[in-house]
Amino acid sequence: MTVQEATDPQAWDAFLAAQQFRPFLQSWMMGEVFRDIGQKPIRLEVRNGDELSGICLAIVVPAKRGRHLAIQYGPVLSSKLSTTHCPLVLQTLIDELTRIAKQHRCSFIRMSPFWPEPTPYALRPTPYPSPLHLLAEHVWYLPLVTPNPWEQPQQLAASKPQARTEEELLMAMRKTTRNLIRRAEKEGVEIVASPDPVKDVEAFITLHDETRKRHHFTPYSNAFFRAQVRRFSARNECTVYLARYQGEVIASSIHMHAYGETSYHHGASTQKFAKIPSSYLLQWTAIRDAMKRGDHIYNFWGIAPEGVPKHPFAGVTLFKTGFGGAALPLVHCMDFPLSPSYTLTRIFEHVRRWRRGF
Repeated sequence: MTVQEATDPQAWDAFLAAQQFRPFLQSWMMGEVFRDIGQKPIRLEVRNGDELSGICLAIVVPAKRGRHLAIQYGPVLSSKLSTTHCPLVLQTLIDELTRIAKQHRCSFIRMSPFWPEPTPYALRPTPYPSPLHLLAEHVWYLPLVTPNPWEQPQQLAASKPQARTEEELLMAMRKTTRNLIRRAEKEGVEIVASPDPVKDVEAFITLHDETRKRHHFTPYSNAFFRAQVRRFSARNECTVYLARYQGEVIASSIHMHAYGETSYHHGASTQKFAKIPSSYLLQWTAIRDAMKRGDHIYNFWGIAPEGVPKHPFAGVTLFKTGFGGAALPLVHCMDFPLSPSYTLTRIFEHVRRWRRGF
């Protein structure tokens, strides 16, 4: 078993596409997005002979609170691995990530894998639970076919998936959600999939800045939005949606399409027309477009866990769950300390979490 730097984008993405869970954040192109904003991507692959057994995209993050190696929804291990080989592949990756992180003067590794709870692997050294989440850890998703690809992958592989109909999805929604979709249509809201995403991401950024100030959250940088849309839209893997009302863009979103899944990654709206339910019609339009593409999953991204009313995703949870679907709880983000300075980072983030009230 060997671990090495990956050099073949096609082999990387083909491997990711073949797995049960295939987060686009571990795609080859996502590494280029981070490179565009000045953060170095590290791409590792583990091979057992000639067979690819696992991949991991990590990013060197020069954060003020502590330079670290961030792994977003990775590593991704082959679904063909036995229960004996999975821990070996994972440990091989972690050992190499530790070596690389030290080489880049990182004080810790932060790993937020896309693994359903409970944690399926024992890791060495034993990681610390991260004070803060790196990504959504309670994912709300809508299966667009039966059987459910995230719950019954074996049944799906053995039979042709059956697409759900629009009528089935509408009836599975909360009644209020259905009514708000219809109301937006009657009010004259128009949803447009931008023909020029690189240009129209600027409208999204304007709305996102207003949304950030309204809800007081720490956003991705505008450079990140621009790089993500430019890189992925060139491959038809990104859509910028615009909701227009009375001649103005009042809501917008960035949706990602990769490996048979659509992800609602970023959203924004204006307070000026807060009573116009444009975001409901926008989501329904994106769902219908995903069905037309033949996608199997519509991923709404993060919701708040039960019993945490001040969680950053609490405000969007009722909105997202109203469209029907299911929750997928993921394992909590974990840290691997590499230097004594990690203690200061940990204290700082615990204080930040306390101040945020969750």
